[in-house]
Amino acid sequence: MSVPAVRQGSATAPPPEIRPRTRILIVDDDERNAFAATQALEALGQELVVARSGEEALRCLLTDDYAVILLDLHMPGMDGYATAELIRQRRRNRDVPIVFLTAVFRDEAHIFKAYSAGAVDVVFKPVDPFILRSKVQVLVDLHVKTLELEQQSESRRRLLEENARVQAEKLAAERALRQSQERQQAILRALPVVFHSRTADSPYEPLFISEGVQGLTGFTAEQFLAQADFGISRVHPDDLEILEAAQAEARRTGSYACEYRWLCADGVYRSLIDRGVLAPDEEGGRQVVFGSLVDNTERRALEEQLAHARKMEAVGQLTGGVAHDFNNLLTVILGNMELIRRRTGESHELARQIGAVLQAAEKGGALTRQLLAFSRRQRLNPVTVDLNGLIADFAPLMGQAVGEAVKVELDLAPQTLPAHLDPAQFESALLNLAVNARDAMEGGGTLTITTCATGGDDPRILVAVRDTGQGMEPDVASRIFEPFFTTKDIGKGSGLGLSQVYGFVQQSGGQISVSSAPGRGAIFEILLPISQAALCRRDEDKPSGLSRGSERILVVEDDPAVLALAVETLTELGYQVTTATSAATALKHLRGRRTFDLLLSDVVMPGGVNGVELAREALRERPELKVLLTSGYIGDEASSWANQFPMIDKPYSRPEMAAKLRAVLDGDVSTRKVRRRRG
Repeated sequence: MSVPAVRQGSATAPPPEIRPRTRILIVDDDERNAFAATQALEALGQELVVARSGEEALRCLLTDDYAVILLDLHMPGMDGYATAELIRQRRRNRDVPIVFLTAVFRDEAHIFKAYSAGAVDVVFKPVDPFILRSKVQVLVDLHVKTLELEQQSESRRRLLEENARVQAEKLAAERALRQSQERQQAILRALPVVFHSRTADSPYEPLFISEGVQGLTGFTAEQFLAQADFGISRVHPDDLEILEAAQAEARRTGSYACEYRWLCADGVYRSLIDRGVLAPDEEGGRQVVFGSLVDNTERRALEEQLAHARKMEAVGQLTGGVAHDFNNLLTVILGNMELIRRRTGESHELARQIGAVLQAAEKGGALTRQLLAFSRRQRLNPVTVDLNGLIADFAPLMGQAVGEAVKVELDLAPQTLPAHLDPAQFESALLNLAVNARDAMEGGGTLTITTCATGGDDPRILVAVRDTGQGMEPDVASRIFEPFFTTKDIGKGSGLGLSQVYGFVQQSGGQISVSSAPGRGAIFEILLPISQAALCRRDEDKPSGLSRGSERILVVEDDPAVLALAVETLTELGYQVTTATSAATALKHLRGRRTFDLLLSDVVMPGGVNGVELAREALRERPELKVLLTSGYIGDEASSWANQFPMIDKPYSRPEMAAKLRAVLDGDVSTRKVRRRRG
């Protein structure tokens, strides 16, 4: 992110790297208007925050301060006037300048009302980017200047107070001075800050350092004072330029602030914030730096974790965005290749090539499911199960997957551990962890799976998977859940196994972490919520043969290739098929005289009506109609609706579609669920 440039000609402006960076709040329910405003104001170099309603804007103001608020007057629910009134009622935001934006209220009465509500300006839509940027720039500059003046005033106040304290100490008697020094030493020992003074030129010879330095670095103050270059010799080599630049800044401006890594006595680099001012040494006739050191290691680690979480979320959004179209393509490839293989037979000269295409399409479908699992957008079928029983039943299959060289040991809690999750996805996550552990234990080892219930105010289920492998470096462990990240050779793995585990655990309301070190193996720990629901028994229904039928089916699909494949597949299975490419066309068929036994619809469709909404409307028209939905990707909104109806995920095979159709047609699942919701 770029830092806004300091305006030229301002003698009192602080250096660019420490000038305050402000926030601008844009409140507009229209995404296009909000986007236009952000594009116009992006050049200002400030942080732009967008709120879609007055309520969201008020929530933003509860946590952050803003230099300017751009507020749309005409919004559903709480309009701009009401929002402005609530903003002005809060003391913290009372003086924040509000600029009203409107494309509707242009008359004098509304303009007068806007100014009465506390606006400093009214801008009409469509907004001229230059005019809007100029108006906001003035308000931002005023806000920044106010902050700078407050900072200067506070700094001046502190300097005056310090000067008064020094003068008072000089006038105090020897006994009072000694007592003051003793109190100061006690304070220095208690504060998490190290105070120091040193020469202004390299090697920055220390003149004084407080005793708190031992708690920070592991070295005593005497060790620093005994060797002139002791401090700089332990600065990380990559950070020496940072320190040199800061000292040059101190000689030029009289103060400095920098952050660098310093090697402590325990062999670990800690991130230190070093701030100071330059002052003349009257006795020595040289320039001296007076400064402080603060440990910033934990905060830096938290910032890196936040950046990592944001990166993972961005990758998840990207993968979810392409899944729908990709699964449609795979559905067409898989379905048509199955048709070709059935019609050409196993003895055809291209049978091997057809099989290879089918295998590749199935791998592509598995790859998409892994991506959706990582992005937490896969469709789950959660039930409440005992994790101990699930792990115990699945252990033999894990043993086969890892091979005879790896010993699988279970250390399961004696009590029942009920968890609400998708059993198949949990087994897949365990298998991924087991295979990952096997690859880390070259020549064999032990894989141990432990379960227990944690205590505290928020009890959870802990599942730990431990291996005796070669372990990981910290930089590898920090990226282990990223999609496509792998330490294996090219062609030996996709890098999606652990990212799938990460996404499934997150989507199930849990957390996963890893701890490892070179030569010490690795421990993956999964924390899951404890379910209060009754345990469910898992059904193992396996269809036999290819199910057929003769019922009338209305197929709704906007992708022509997928629609053609569905028609051909259903027709071969004996069904009578009618097609529609949109929800509107489907409803026309349903309101006609023709009868239908089942609606087969894609979830994600253009036109503003998705498959779930179509299914609801269809059941209002024909309550006895059965519904089966299909999708290559369920978005964030549809994911909360899809469990109302049976679904089949794309890409699907002909036998899977045949079995699912018979299960829905022969049962009464869809109608019962919708009637309960309507009742």
